[in-house]
Parts: sequence; C-alpha cells; structure tokens
Amino acid sequence: MFRGPPNSERVIPFLKMNTDIREDLLAIRQAALQAVDPFLAVRRHLSLEQKSDGRIWLCSGEARRRLQSDGRLYLMAVGKAAIPMAQAAVDLLGKHLHQGIVITKYGHARGMRLPERVQVFEAGHPVPDQQGLAGAQAAAQMIASAGAKDHVLVLLSGGASALMPLPVEDITLRDVQQLTDLLLRSGATIQELNAVRKHIDQLKGGQLARLAAPASLTSLLLSDVIGDSLDVIASGPTAPDPSTFADAWDVLARRNLLQATPPGVVERLRAGMRGEVPDTPKAGEPIFARVTHTLVGSNRQAALAAVQAARDRGYNTLLLTTFLQGEARQVGLMLAGLAMGIRAHGDPLPPPACLVLGGETTVTVRGSGKGGRNQELALAAALALEGIPSVVIMSLATDGTDGPTDAAGGIVDGGTLKAIEQAGFDPYHELENNNAYPVLEAAGALLKTGPTGTNVNDLLFVLVR
Repeated sequence: MFRGPPNSERVIPFLKMNTDIREDLLAIRQAALQAVDPFLAVRRHLSLEQKSDGRIWLCSGEARRRLQSDGRLYLMAVGKAAIPMAQAAVDLLGKHLHQGIVITKYGHARGMRLPERVQVFEAGHPVPDQQGLAGAQAAAQMIASAGAKDHVLVLLSGGASALMPLPVEDITLRDVQQLTDLLLRSGATIQELNAVRKHIDQLKGGQLARLAAPASLTSLLLSDVIGDSLDVIASGPTAPDPSTFADAWDVLARRNLLQATPPGVVERLRAGMRGEVPDTPKAGEPIFARVTHTLVGSNRQAALAAVQAARDRGYNTLLLTTFLQGEARQVGLMLAGLAMGIRAHGDPLPPPACLVLGGETTVTVRGSGKGGRNQELALAAALALEGIPSVVIMSLATDGTDGPTDAAGGIVDGGTLKAIEQAGFDPYHELENNNAYPVLEAAGALLKTGPTGTNVNDLLFVLVR
C-alpha cells in the first residue's frame, strides 16, 4: 500500500551546517509531504455506502451519487500522483470498477499493483509526448463509451495537463510540444499556459465532462496551482472554463510568441475568435449538472503541516503565503533579505525562526543551462547569503522533480557561494545561463529525493538559528 513519500535522502548535503538544523529541515519537509499523501487523501474523501436494500452510493465530500446496478463504473487518473490516487480508489471500489485508465510521469509507476482492467501509461512531462497522446486517446475512447446509467470517477493531480495531450484536428503533437516549450521558456504562468492549452485540446477546459455526458461524473483533485482554482488544476478537464479563444490569443501576444507559434495553433485561435468553432464549455451549461468536484489536498495543507512541525521543534514560525509567484531569482533574493531581517532585527519574528512559503515561481529562460525554478531560486539566494551564518534556505518541488531534472530543488547557506567558487564556477555567469543544476551539485547544495508520489506545487523554508 502507498503510504506517502519515500523517507530516503540520497543527496542532501549541507555545507557546514549544524546537524540539528539538518534534522529540523528534513522533519519539517517530511511533515509537509505526509500531510498531502495522495493515497490517504483519496481515502479520506471517497467512500462507498451500501444500503440495506442493496443500493450503493459513491460519496465524495458532501456529494453522493448512486451507482446503478446495471451501470458501469469507470476510473480515469491523471497526473504525477495518479498511481497512489488510483490505488486508493481501486482498493475501495473493488469489483464495482469496470475499467480504468491511469496516466502518470515516467518513473512514477514503480511498485504499482493495479488490476489488469486498469491500463497504465507513463508519459512525458513538462513537454507532452507520444505516450501521453496514446493514453489520452485510450481515456477518451473509454469515457465516450459511458452512458446515462454509468459513472465516471476522475482523479486529477499536478502534471495532468502535459500528461494527457489530445490536440484538436489540424494541430499535431509536434505543434503542442513546440508551443509548450515556447510558453515555458517565456516564463508564462500556469494560468497563461493552460488558457492556451485548453483551446487547442479535446479534453481540457471542461471538455472531458462534455465527452462523459450523459454519465454522472465525480472529480477528486490534488491541487498544484495557486488558489486551487478548479478550472486551472490539470487545465480543468471536468470544470467550466472561464477563459476564451481571445484570452489564449492575448497570452501569446503578450509574451511576443505569435510569430514563433505553429501556424495550426494560430489559425485555430483565429477561427475560435471568429466564432467558427465552439468555445470551451462555460458555467451553467447542462453538461455540468451531474458533475461534482472535491479538493482532496493542496499546497496550503502541506504548508500548515510544515508550520506545526517547525513549532514542535521550537521555532518561532510564520506562514507568509501560499500564493508566492514571480521570477525565481528575484524571489531568491527576497528570501535572503527576509533572513537577514530576522538576524538583524527579529523582523518579522525573532530567531530561532522558520518562515514557510508556498506557490510557484517562474523562470524566463535566456541561457542554455540545466536547472529548474527551485534550483535557480536557491542559487540566487546563495549569492545574497554569502558569509552569513546560521541561515538556511530550502526550495523544493513537492513532487521531487524540479523542471526537466532529477532534482527536487536546492538548499543553501552562507557557505554555498564559496563552495561554488572553489568548484571552479562563476556563479553569476551560471545564473545568467540558467545553469543552476551543475553549480549546486558541485557545491553539495542540490536536493534530490526522487519522486515523492505527491504534487502540490513548491514549498520554501527559511530557517534562522
């Protein structure tokens, strides 16, 4: 049974950090991840209720749906936490489950034990690939077969947008890959990225709910987006979509990407703005009458658990925000500044202090290096912390993979910059080249956890002793 993120730490070196600070950081981080264990999250929010007359109800949150005796129950789980979420549902549903499709990231299906009637696809993220397309096609075929007496259970977690690409006619997978890469390199937010993806895809932006109708549908969501908006999580395949073709066009225009965007995408958006193709389904449409949503885990839930763990270990602790956004390197400088304020004046709270933040930064890629947003943030913070004792900053992706790397993020202190220079790197040049990974690795400041099994965006910790 999946019982949360792995406890092993393969690479968590701390330069000249005290052992107690190391133990504190690991305990705080582990408490945060355990609070959003996707297996347990599904089990807390999903149940079967059998009446004495034999009727069976599927319950999620406050919603209850009767399972028809002559109907079929389908399962679709997509995202980086799809395997543990699906495992929890399969264990609960047992013989009542007719068929299932699971799509997750490469390497995230290790140790699974799902029945043969549940087909598993591992696929590419953050740039979609052919395996993701195959999984999305299989899922669409399964969902489209559902009738009025059937029920569809959808389990969504972070990464689902990239993991289930099903582009509309006249747009190729290669077009989607190129567009995704352009948007990611431009520093586009997840809201901007999804506004575009919804309007070139057959499942996103409420269109999975459209495909499932007239079957009833229950959607459980593990949120990896700021604010936990249902239409943004996984590009909102089961939720009404407030964005329009014009919004998608504006994103590309604002990011100066229209010239580089594949022609098929440009023509699709133009056709949509001319009213020649229907927009994504909006709030109030009949297809959502039999759809229910339940949020089972979030960044805030993880952050609050981290706060409690830090307080239990004697830290004056403050949750600053779970809405953190901005350019990663600028946020790194900001966190270093907060640490200095704590040391110098006890603001916003006196040491021993722990600041907890959650959210998602972005990186505008200008160089050709290797890294992710959490690694770039940590490298920028290390430059500002040079020589400052008793301060540690950790920035990590809760899924264990930061960008297209095998690292979760970085962990730096006042000695990190010296270690970088001793390793032969010019840290300022490497930051400009977006090359944080090898720099932090050489300095012993790279954080590797492997896939954690969950995904609720990023967490950042500032510890001052």
